[in-house]
Amino acid sequence: MLQITLAELADKIGATCHGDGTFVVNRVASLSQAQANEVTFFSDIKYLDALNASKAGAVILPEQALAAYSGNALVMANPYLGFALAAQALDTTPVPASNIAPSAVIDPSAKLGEGVCVGANAVIEADAIIGDGTAIGAGSFIGKGAKIGPNGRIWANVSIYHRVEIGAECVIQSGAVIGADGFGNAPDRGRWVKIPQLGTVIIGDRVRIGANTCVDRGALDNTIIADGVVIDNLCQIAHNCEIGENTAIAGAATFAGSLKIGKNCMVGGAAVV
Repeated sequence: MLQITLAELADKIGATCHGDGTFVVNRVASLSQAQANEVTFFSDIKYLDALNASKAGAVILPEQALAAYSGNALVMANPYLGFALAAQALDTTPVPASNIAPSAVIDPSAKLGEGVCVGANAVIEADAIIGDGTAIGAGSFIGKGAKIGPNGRIWANVSIYHRVEIGAECVIQSGAVIGADGFGNAPDRGRWVKIPQLGTVIIGDRVRIGANTCVDRGALDNTIIADGVVIDNLCQIAHNCEIGENTAIAGAATFAGSLKIGKNCMVGGAAVV
């Protein structure tokens, strides 16, 4: 179990510590459920009664709530951001793989950086490049010539097709498919003639892609997901889409081909664009 003093946690999240800086917390929790060695957050002054009833060992809260609370506090302008950073500091989520499993199938021409881990039954094909510190989960597939940057987390049963490029510190959850063919078909007297999808998918740094989401490769040009984009579960990003930096896309959203979405956009769940 991870442990951290409030003084150390304040430094990590950019807060000011009020109270016992040597007090140790080991977990984050909700305001109503937090216990003595847990840290929570409070952001809405309307709920002061809930704040004072909380059993939390420490609360991340805004300056205006400090006078109404007598316990240990970490004061900052954005308590919700502080809670996210505290959760990162106390995160005990295991990595997708912790070594190179004997059952992993890795082509001799693939290049694995320092500290790369590959789970059981994963497949890494010819000329793939995996950056330092990246972990590939069990049963995942990395296609020919694919590139994954350093410190990535590819969870179990992810499929990353040939020539897909993924930047640094990306997280891709189980069941996601990156680089499958886009829906390219030409009509010919009552039948459909497949159009080979010759582009690929280019994903920037710090991108997070949810479980069972599909990002299709481009037909001729590439599908592009810029730095910092977050995509929820069960989304469909069709061929040749371009999604700008730090855009957030909630669950089950569907994007038709060749869409261009700008920076810092928010797309609600089940939206169809």
